[in-house]
Amino acid sequence: MHEYLVAGPCAAESREQVLTTASQLAAVGIRIFRAGVWKPRTQPGHFEGVGEPALGWLREAAHNYGLEVATEVANREQTLLALQYGIRTLWLGARTTTSPFLVQEIADAIASFMCTASDAQPAVRVMVKNPLSPDCSLWLGAIQRMEQAVGEGRVMAVHRGFQNGQPSGYRNAPVWSIAFELRRLKPHIPLLLDASHMAGKRSLIAELCCKAMELGYDGLMLESHCAPDQALTDKEQQLSPAELEALVGSLPKREGASDMGLSELRSRIDETDDTLWALIAQRMQISGRIGEYKREHGIPVLQSARFAEIADRRIRWAAENGLSEECVRAILNALHEESCKHQI
Repeated sequence: MHEYLVAGPCAAESREQVLTTASQLAAVGIRIFRAGVWKPRTQPGHFEGVGEPALGWLREAAHNYGLEVATEVANREQTLLALQYGIRTLWLGARTTTSPFLVQEIADAIASFMCTASDAQPAVRVMVKNPLSPDCSLWLGAIQRMEQAVGEGRVMAVHRGFQNGQPSGYRNAPVWSIAFELRRLKPHIPLLLDASHMAGKRSLIAELCCKAMELGYDGLMLESHCAPDQALTDKEQQLSPAELEALVGSLPKREGASDMGLSELRSRIDETDDTLWALIAQRMQISGRIGEYKREHGIPVLQSARFAEIADRRIRWAAENGLSEECVRAILNALHEESCKHQI
């Protein structure tokens, strides 16, 4: 779990702040130090980062404390500047991932730099955060563009939550299903949880980190500041290095965990799924016969009242049996759509 543990301040605010935080995080075992140099802000007038001078501070932190340093880039100019300062781990923010044009611009900049770099220089790797909207295809596309630039083994995915307009209790809704789908499509790339941006406040970070462990994430990306309450950005969600150390130390260890009994349970799941899919196929055969009957008697395929009746009954049943209404509606809608196709 801790193979990929990325931590550092939301923004590089001053040389003293960067070096102090880097020193404290190195002392508690952090090896990948993150800090934003350019900060994309929704509204003007807020702190937007120091820019190029901060790249020098990151380079100094890397040299002084033996850290790998990472920063966010959002265009060609920023990418080339970061690489020229020796930064070899970059990340794409949610706003950038949303735009294939910007992603390709950054990929091309990395590729052009690597063509001129000497073989002795470390290879570039890129962390790709999910887009703002819950769209797996956008996330996947950004990852693929980065893989074309740096190689398939040099890209990581970072799940930081989504803006989907639905209340979740967090700053950004997890929408875990999107991350699960990405994991299915790209099973071999590391998947990290940006618990800080997902939570939005310190009190929720620990529970999200534990959730990430339960779900098999490969690492964490956390914001940590030497004086969080004085941070110029995102102070509500940043941990002090001491708080981060305590959090990481409290996470359950998975090393040496036994799979005894898991194979048996998985076999039972497979058997249940076999029965389930057989019943779905049987249901569709019946739907086809219903379609024939409707055609013979001039009855429309779509019967909204009938579907509403079925949905109401199944949702009541779900509430009594521990299933969420969201899950049941999704299944019912999929079954209904497929049934209509068979009837047509």
